[in-house]
Amino acid sequence: MAAFEQLVLSGGGCRCFWQGGFLHVVQDALPLRPVRVTGVSGGALTLAGFLSGRGERVLAEMKDAFRKTSSNISWHQTGEGGLTPHQRVYGEVVTRALDGDAMARVAAGPQAQILLGHPPSHRWARLTGSLATLAYEAELHLVGSPHFNWAERLGVTSSLVDANAAARDGRLADLVRFAATIPPVFEPPRWNGRAVIDGGMADQAPMPEPNEGRTLVLLTRRYKRLPEVAGRLYVAPEEEVPADKIDFTDPAKIQATWDAGLAAGEAFLREQSKT
Repeated sequence: MAAFEQLVLSGGGCRCFWQGGFLHVVQDALPLRPVRVTGVSGGALTLAGFLSGRGERVLAEMKDAFRKTSSNISWHQTGEGGLTPHQRVYGEVVTRALDGDAMARVAAGPQAQILLGHPPSHRWARLTGSLATLAYEAELHLVGSPHFNWAERLGVTSSLVDANAAARDGRLADLVRFAATIPPVFEPPRWNGRAVIDGGMADQAPMPEPNEGRTLVLLTRRYKRLPEVAGRLYVAPEEEVPADKIDFTDPAKIQATWDAGLAAGEAFLREQSKT
């Protein structure tokens, strides 16, 4: 089997548990020992779980949180994130799963980068971030590629953040949860003084810097148009996964999504054994 020097983990909210199941199968059997790993949006949590060996714990923590979440709207309680529980629940899960030991493993691991998006206006981050979300959703369905530029034309910028350094500084959990900030559902936080929105609005499959070597890109949905780049392999679920992107109420769906990733990983290994 040919080696992959780079691993790219796309976003997709709860659909990213497909990536977790896939990696759980292939990481030792392939084996998958990338030199560089990048993640965006929910894929940032997959990245942290993979590099820290905490993938199954992330799944267990999220399922437990979902069992305690009866609705995707906080009818009787507002707070961080407004009228939904998503930002609070996600933050609690990420903080519990990425403890000191997990951060130490990421800090000592291969080069890891997480893409953060930045809204057109830092003063009106939630409003302009919401407009960028609309542009992103439109382009996602009309263009059908993980790489796009409509939100960028509105003024969205992005930055690849050193996740190893964030882990050494004890800020990995913050970086991971900030990476999945979807306005208007989430209130845009600030990273090093800059307002942050979901990096997936800039690129759903960000290549690492430097970008060198054979690359495995794990998507969470199928796209109509994928670029053909030498040395780059895109892998996506054959069918739509059970989990909804931001439904935080059904633990069975994310377990089923993880299981679909397990099956996909096994199929991938069979194909790779032929090369």
